[in-house]
This record gives sequence, C-alpha cells and structure tokens, in this order.
Amino acid sequence: MSDVRRVRAAVVGTGFIGVVHAEAVRRAGGELVGILGSSPERALMKARSMGADRIYSDMDELLSDPTVDVVHITSPNYLHFPQAMQVIESGKHVICEKPLAKTSDEGLQLLRAARAAGVIHAVCFNIRFYPLMHQAHEIVNTGNIGDVRFVTGSYHQDWLMYPTDWNWRLSQEQAGDLRAVADIGSHWLDLTSWIAGVRVQEVLADLHTFVPVRERPLGEVETFRSAADIAREKVDVGNDDAAGILLRYENGARGAMTVSQVSAGRKNDLQFEVSGAEAALAWHSASPDRLWRGERAAVNHEFLRDPAHLAPRAAAISFYPGGHVEGFGETFRGLFERVYTAITGGDSSVRDYPTFEAGYEALCVTDAVKSSNATRMWQPIVREDA
Repeated sequence: MSDVRRVRAAVVGTGFIGVVHAEAVRRAGGELVGILGSSPERALMKARSMGADRIYSDMDELLSDPTVDVVHITSPNYLHFPQAMQVIESGKHVICEKPLAKTSDEGLQLLRAARAAGVIHAVCFNIRFYPLMHQAHEIVNTGNIGDVRFVTGSYHQDWLMYPTDWNWRLSQEQAGDLRAVADIGSHWLDLTSWIAGVRVQEVLADLHTFVPVRERPLGEVETFRSAADIAREKVDVGNDDAAGILLRYENGARGAMTVSQVSAGRKNDLQFEVSGAEAALAWHSASPDRLWRGERAAVNHEFLRDPAHLAPRAAAISFYPGGHVEGFGETFRGLFERVYTAITGGDSSVRDYPTFEAGYEALCVTDAVKSSNATRMWQPIVREDA
C-alpha cells in the first residue's frame, strides 16, 4: 500500500466483527476516521478499543463527512441492505459483511445500484484471503488437479449449542430465515466454488433446528460472550442450527457439505476437499498454513505456506515468512488491501476480491437452500442478469 494514498474508512457496527474491521483498516494501510454504533453510548464504550477518534450519531452524519472514502458495514443482517444502499447513493465506496442482504432480490438491487453509481463494492468473504486459498485457486484453475469432480466438507462451530446461548442471529427479524447456512455456510459455499472455479447449479437441503426454545437474556449480549448472570425469558427459535446440503455444479461435479453451530468442541472449524480427475486438494482452518495434496500414483504431501514458493497472487497476501502462522486477522488485511488498491486506482491486476456479485451469488444459493428444505426436493439456483 506504500505506492497509494491512505484510504479513509468509517466502520458501522461495534460488535466483535466491527472491532476486527477497525483493526484491519489500519493494518491494510487505511485510516479509521470514525465509527457508528447502535447508539452513541455504545459507540463511546467501544471507541478506545476500535481506535476511533470520532463517533457518528447516525448514518446521515457519517455519509455527510467528506473525509470518509469507504464505509465498512458490520451491523446485523437486516440492516445491510438499507445501509449499503444509503452508502451507494451517497457516492462512497462500500465493504459489507456477509450475507450481503436478507434475500437475493435485495442483493441484486445492491449490485445493480453499486454498478450504476460506479463505486467500489466488496463483500467480506475473507476466508478466501488465507494465502493457501489463493494458492489452491491457482492450482485448480490452471488444471493442475484435472477436472473437478467432487467437492466436500463442513463448517462447524459450538457457540450456540446450549439453550442459554444467545445472539441477535437467533432472531429471524434481524438475521433472516437462515442462520447457520447464511452466517457460516455462505463462507464455505463461496470459498469452495471460487477455488473449484464452478458455480452451484442445484441444491438438496435438510435444515435442522435442534434447540427450538432458547432463553433470551433481557439485557444485551455480544457475539461469543457469556450471559450466565443475566435475567432471561424463553422464546421460540425457527432458524437453522445445522444443515446438510447436497450440491450439483454446472460442470457436472457433485458435492456435499454440512454446517453447524451446535457441534461441541468445534470453535470455528472449516474443512474442504476438492477432488479432481488427477489429484485432490484439502484444507482445514485449524492448520491454515498447510494444504494437502492427494495423489493416486504418487506420494501424498502437504504444501506449507512459504511466500518464497507461492504463486504471485498468493505470495502478495502472505505477510510473514514461512513457519510464522497466519490466521483470521490477516485475511481481513489481505482483503482490505485489495479493495483499497481499487479505491485509490492502484494496480488493476490485483483487484481479485469478492464484490457484490459474489454476495448476490451466495444469496441465490441460500435462497435455493431455503426452498429445497421447504419442498424436500432439489432446487435450481435462480439468477438474474445484473
């Protein structure tokens, strides 16, 4: 980022992921201008940990600030669409957390509006930005494992396992009809389709709500924080704790994945395997610096992240020498650096980041997942031209 001016960013949302964005803004070479919370009081509480000097009272005040180049939206899902549309209409660039919106119709509106306005737009499918994910993408898309045949894996967590666990994502009004699939399953679906270079064509989905009644705290609880001593009330919950999804891809490949937020001991566990006609690749987020390659007529081996031996685009988002593990925080830095380069008119050859088009694609797939679960039948992915 040394060859371009500093991008000036504002962050909307002061929860766990908002703090992650604020930190990554600086690590990506940007300047954090200010933050907007659900209330000025909440923003004031978080200002120090987020490194913000300015607190906005509302979206209008933020968007009227001429020093802001790009707005990072990390608010609850139901706010993504109206807030992103406001940012686009103001002419500022926008980076939005996933899901981009609650429905594919909303996502398409945002994509069309962003294109018409000529603003830079991105969705935080940050898992693409582990360096070995770029390496896997390069390996597959240069034909190194042959035609993709089978894509399998899972994304499991345990943070919503107990009836006393609570977060705004459990509210269908705030999160949407899908929860585990939209929240973390969307990451897996985006990542594996991007690496495999093929889009999902049809899905057969089985969604599960294992904890249909939960004890909601009467006070506010942040993501991943305990609320053991807060008074509670029982509420019905209808969105998914877990799911199993079969996949058919446009090139004829098949796939299967499971997603869960109620799997004991799995804190944030993503795994996948892409099997081709000549070889296979597999990766596990618990060991992000290791990429496994499977062979039929040769010895299987593990590829260790080392910038000296990575493809150029993978090396460009590898910030430490080999043997120094890179993790979750670095993925946001890598993503934001790409977006900021686009904002400042830098090298167009490195503008390989997930745009609202990727966000819309994910919504089309998750809409089909919802329909499939309701009909108990295979459902095609319905897309409209943007």
